[in-house]
Amino acid sequence: MGATRYIVAGSFIDGSGGAVRRDVFLQITDTIITAIGSAADLPRHDGEAIDDFSHCIIVPPLVDCSVSLSRSPSVDSRVRLAAEEAGLTEKSAMLERHIRYCHAYGVLGVADSDDLSGLVAQYRERTAPGSSIDIRTSGPLCRSSQNCAATNPVSTDFLKIGYSPNIEDQEAPSPRLTQEELGRILQHRGGRKAVVVANGVQQVAEALAAGCDAIEQGYGMGEDNLRKMAEQDVLWIPSVLRAKNGLDGASSGGEVACRFSIRYVAPGKPIPGAEAFWQKTLAEQLAQLRLAKKLGVKTAVGTGAGSVGILHGESMAEEMKLFLKAGYRLEETIRCGSENGAEFFGMEKLGRLTVGRKATFLIARGTVQQLARKLSYLEGIYIDGAPSITYRKNPVKTA
Repeated sequence: MGATRYIVAGSFIDGSGGAVRRDVFLQITDTIITAIGSAADLPRHDGEAIDDFSHCIIVPPLVDCSVSLSRSPSVDSRVRLAAEEAGLTEKSAMLERHIRYCHAYGVLGVADSDDLSGLVAQYRERTAPGSSIDIRTSGPLCRSSQNCAATNPVSTDFLKIGYSPNIEDQEAPSPRLTQEELGRILQHRGGRKAVVVANGVQQVAEALAAGCDAIEQGYGMGEDNLRKMAEQDVLWIPSVLRAKNGLDGASSGGEVACRFSIRYVAPGKPIPGAEAFWQKTLAEQLAQLRLAKKLGVKTAVGTGAGSVGILHGESMAEEMKLFLKAGYRLEETIRCGSENGAEFFGMEKLGRLTVGRKATFLIARGTVQQLARKLSYLEGIYIDGAPSITYRKNPVKTA
């Protein structure tokens, strides 16, 4: 029997969607949560460690269901091009930097796609299990049945299929999947879950009819498709931040992006009608998200980190703020940002905090009302019942 540690928290959100609990203790033995109770009933035993976070709130680790770890989110096209043309050593260093960014913001699970060079797979092979973050990878995005078979061997964790272009892309990829090809891919998925990027009423309906497990983006898909998703228990990853980012950059043809609070300006001329388009698109997606909550559609947070202007790790809190704006309660938003993604992608060590699960969680200073902002500046991260050896609240800047 290993040593027992007690954690005391002023507030506690377990990730189930249930109400916030106040003044709670967690008992941790051998990396596992073995008891959760009122701080007033905290057992008193000499020699056992008690970590007092009575001024803080504990939440589950976050899971980002849509990232590209090996892509640069820079708003400077020259930086992005240089990253794409870099050698494997430079690309590997960038990937590991993005993983550190995720960890620094409490994103301890990610579902990665567009790993064109197999760098994520190589990283996982040389990294000890349980270190840094839990990564699920799909390999490169499937855009044809031949492409999917060639680039997504059965060793990949899930399939990511591009049935529509990303909402911010002006032109559809060529060649584009037909409905028949989509059906064939899903019939031969080898037991893996399939996430389909689809927008519009028809394409989402076709993806659902083909038997996908999750819809990513789903812009303009309409109420009927949302009802089908609720009936079929299909996960929705709405990627609202893509529209918010498009609106922030609408003043100069996409060459201006927003790092949430700081604008980065680069040469470019405004595109007539772009701002109105993105305002309408964002409003409609928020309305769909509000309806999804009402209809009981299971939703999860996926930021699209690695797309232009969407940063790894930091963007997670911004996407979650949009869930709150759509009318989700804080506890529901935390479930969407943790348990729902962890469950879908089989991240057994992450998700809901309950007795019998791994003691991996985030600590944010302040009140529940401050949590959405404080997630961007965590007080601490615990992994398997102990403080993370890589997280630094106040990182030392080096040249």
